[in-house]
Amino acid sequence: MSLPSAAGTSSSFPAPGAGTFGGHPRGLLPLFLTEMWERFSFYGMRALLTLYMVESVARGGLGYETKKATAIYGTYTMCVYLLSILGGFLADNFIGSRRTVLWGGVIIACGHFCMAFASTETFFAGLALIAVGTGLLKPNISTLVGALYSPTDERRDAGFSIFYMGINIGAFAGSIATGYLAQSASWKARLVSWGFDPLASWHWGFAAAGVGMTLGLIVYLRQQKWLAHVGNPPPPTENGKRPWGKLSLVALGSLGLILVMKASDETPNLIWFIFALQVAAVIYFAFRKDAESKRIAPILVFFIAAEVFWAVFEQTGSTISLFADQLTDNRMMGTPFPSSWWQSVNSVWVILLAPLFAWIWIRMGPRQPSSPMKFTLGLFFVGLSFLLMVPAAKLTVEGKVSPFWLLSLFFLQTVGEMLLSPVGLSTMTKLAPPKLMGLVMGIWFLAAALGSKLAGVLAGNFTSTNPERLSQFFMNQALSVGAATLALLALVPWVKRLMGGVR
Repeated sequence: MSLPSAAGTSSSFPAPGAGTFGGHPRGLLPLFLTEMWERFSFYGMRALLTLYMVESVARGGLGYETKKATAIYGTYTMCVYLLSILGGFLADNFIGSRRTVLWGGVIIACGHFCMAFASTETFFAGLALIAVGTGLLKPNISTLVGALYSPTDERRDAGFSIFYMGINIGAFAGSIATGYLAQSASWKARLVSWGFDPLASWHWGFAAAGVGMTLGLIVYLRQQKWLAHVGNPPPPTENGKRPWGKLSLVALGSLGLILVMKASDETPNLIWFIFALQVAAVIYFAFRKDAESKRIAPILVFFIAAEVFWAVFEQTGSTISLFADQLTDNRMMGTPFPSSWWQSVNSVWVILLAPLFAWIWIRMGPRQPSSPMKFTLGLFFVGLSFLLMVPAAKLTVEGKVSPFWLLSLFFLQTVGEMLLSPVGLSTMTKLAPPKLMGLVMGIWFLAAALGSKLAGVLAGNFTSTNPERLSQFFMNQALSVGAATLALLALVPWVKRLMGGVR
């Protein structure tokens, strides 16, 4: 996901056919490669994060209990999305997208290299730096891609498709590379032969993520000339001042929300209070008289639905990572592989399914489901993925289960992602009143942030030693998502009316 911003739109666009990267503007290539390496680093580190925290100290990990590790994981992923709002604001009003991406990449690389050192202090410093750096880079690199094309350029959607492919190639390769370095027996044996401590293999994986981000920065700097016309700082205001006051409010608001959600680790009922506020806001805007205010109501309905979706989907790096490591037979044709490699499967399914979904929507044309119905289907599939894990959990009483269960889970979740994530981003831009576009896009990212934190809280109840409790863990969440799916299905006609003709 990425946060659009208005800064850095180009003043002159290349003519169609003038590009040398597959017929696209030349600037697409460095952005494709930079994002590919940034996602390599992000998902490479994420594949190891929970596993490293729960691993015993005697085996090179931190020795945290599952509940503590997943809470930290949830807070980290929440901060990544939440700080994207601050990153977009900083680029829009101060230094421009191009420079914000550069500084974001530098901070990310520093964070990964901090985690290459075996200490608790450098571990948490690294997480903080990566969250800040990703908040700066992630929203603004997508802005630069959009700025390469005029609004009417027919290559625009294809350009974003190429860029999106880079994201998934990087995510796939990152999990494979860092997982091998952190967990494989062959690499640990090589470390011993070189005179290094094999228990420090985790930190070789973290360092590899930093190398990936560094390669992305090298590409970005070497080919910046193709981006010189986009992402520039905004022109000075009439009085020559920048909105420092608003920046302070955005920063303080982000920090305040992080602290409130962090408090939910100890006070879970706080989450229900936040949900109640969201429902109250839907009702408030639904009964407003003017059409623009009414459109905020469906935006908030989609916000809640997305929050529920990400609360399950973002357990990939916590619940599902632990299930893969502790309860799955990780062998391919008799050859063992690192459990962290499972984190690459979603990217493979995205690469395979994205063209299929694009073809289906084009083929159906005006007969395709409405946005509220696509959201409903997205929730249905992500709920179905955890329902599938109920029998898988029960089978763990007999030993480790077949990889088939996780392959199927990732398939169902990716189908849900294809139905909800790109549709949600598109729908937000269509529903948002022009003067509130930035706020609405921030709301969309806030849903991912809060959902990610909720995922960390829920994952704290995971257990690998009690199959009955584990099956109930998956069942409870499947039923909760099922209830949300039925509620949204019942609301579809009402939401469509509130959307005022927007599909």
